[in-house]
Amino acid sequence: MIGMTKQNDAPVMISDVIGKYIEVVKLSRSEHTARAYKNALKAFCDVLTEKWMDPRNTPIEKLTEDIISPFAMYLKVFAPATEFLYMQAVKGFYEYVDSERYVEVNISRVRTLIRQRSRRPGIRLPQFPAEGIERILAHVSEPSHINLSTEDRDGANEQLRAMRDRAFLLMLADTGLRVHEACKLRRGDVDWNEGRAVIIGKGDKQAVVRFSTRSMKAIKDYLSLRAQLDGVSGKQLASLPLFSRHDKGAGKKVKPITPTTGRNIVAERVLEILGKDAAGKITPHSFRHYFVTTVLRGSGNLKLAQELARHSNIQVTQRYAHLSDDELDKGYYEIFEDGKNKTTL
Repeated sequence: MIGMTKQNDAPVMISDVIGKYIEVVKLSRSEHTARAYKNALKAFCDVLTEKWMDPRNTPIEKLTEDIISPFAMYLKVFAPATEFLYMQAVKGFYEYVDSERYVEVNISRVRTLIRQRSRRPGIRLPQFPAEGIERILAHVSEPSHINLSTEDRDGANEQLRAMRDRAFLLMLADTGLRVHEACKLRRGDVDWNEGRAVIIGKGDKQAVVRFSTRSMKAIKDYLSLRAQLDGVSGKQLASLPLFSRHDKGAGKKVKPITPTTGRNIVAERVLEILGKDAAGKITPHSFRHYFVTTVLRGSGNLKLAQELARHSNIQVTQRYAHLSDDELDKGYYEIFEDGKNKTTL
């Protein structure tokens, strides 16, 4: 039970405190998370109302931990992942109530009730067509598909786009960069001698990203072709984007590509190389999945894969450690179908 503490003369309603909590969430979490938490607390209010406790007219000191159990039952119609997220939002609300000293909350009981009554979200293995990605990489690794002899303006822009897209795809596959991270890169972020770059990644965390030889060469080839455009930009080279737009809207200005452009690059090249049947099946994040899997298969080192992928939680990396069906088939048949292991009945 929540014990009452010192209150102002005017009672503070549950809905008022929920509103203040959501504002705090908006300041510390992403827009997507804040929206999800708002939905969670709306569902929480619905359950409160069903229990004859209208949050708009009920003082905060009337709230108890006992509402968690019926709220958990209410969430059983939702997917386990949604249930987990909504429970985390409500737990955060109780912690906020306690930390702001509206009333005293038994946080230990809140956590125990949530743990006992919540389903665990299943582990969803990352799905991506590795074979399709490898076909794309093999195709763009050969610069022979790019016509470098065209001299007209439209042809030059087409060459720049082709060289940019080639470098962009190879870099995604060999660095594990998220699409927004790749689009934010500037020329000055890259240490060309060491083959690495310092970025500000997810959660505003600084990190070092390493480049493969082939991705570095592809980027240098692209920038070499872009040299004249960069030279007349009037800006320092270090401040220019690593990947720029090459369309009529950009004109002769060197403007950075956006995450939308990055997704379009992948979509267009998938359609061009793999055909319409593959459309929508490969995204920029598919290349990140490919990167993590490649590291794990090449090293077998989960901690290395976690560090290179910049996963804050190793459980995220562990999702990639499961053997693929092809690998399981291969292992099975090597054991049971190999001539040395066959037995005659």
